[in-house]
Amino acid sequence: IIANPNCTTILLCVCLFPLHRVNPVRRVVVATYQSASGAGARAMAEMEQQAREMLAGQRPTTEIFPYPLAFNLFPHNSPMQANGYCQEEMKMVNETRKICDAPDLRLTATCVRVPVLRAHSEAVNLELTQPMAPEAVRQILAQAPGVKLVEDWGQNHFPMPLEAAGQDEVWVGRIRQDISNPDGTGVEFWLSGDQIRKGAALNAVQIAETLIAQA
Repeated sequence: IIANPNCTTILLCVCLFPLHRVNPVRRVVVATYQSASGAGARAMAEMEQQAREMLAGQRPTTEIFPYPLAFNLFPHNSPMQANGYCQEEMKMVNETRKICDAPDLRLTATCVRVPVLRAHSEAVNLELTQPMAPEAVRQILAQAPGVKLVEDWGQNHFPMPLEAAGQDEVWVGRIRQDISNPDGTGVEFWLSGDQIRKGAALNAVQIAETLIAQA
């Protein structure tokens, strides 16, 4: 039995691991912006219903989520842990360490549910072992499997869940140096990815294909 990782972890690691192989990652700070579809089709329908109700001046229905998601956002509603992190956040910590074979990797996550129908996004800050220029990061990610580089600085066009929904690749952009880290080891980027495809079903198929190819 092989377990599929958490959807937010998959999206992160698709971009993180290619960099980690070249320049080991020492610390990760990530904030997730998770869509309604992460809780299933009923959650998506509930958010749409809430939007209609609120625009009509009615009290929004809350059956799937504990609070209205339409025109709102809130910290991820998975069970809270004794350390103050929620279950979703600790999954990201533990699974990323396992996937990257980096048990000592320092990672902190803040997971947020946002009023988006489909596809999750993440703001990622990395501390690498050695200094690395944004262009070097960009070249690695542009060649990484399952990654699509989306950057139009002139038009301020970067990955968006509306465009990443229904796509197999994890869209990444806004790659830049972390100006709070003067030694050049800090890097930041933004990603969006369809957590139903790459974050779940597609990833399971790709795992099976890899196992069959190795048999």
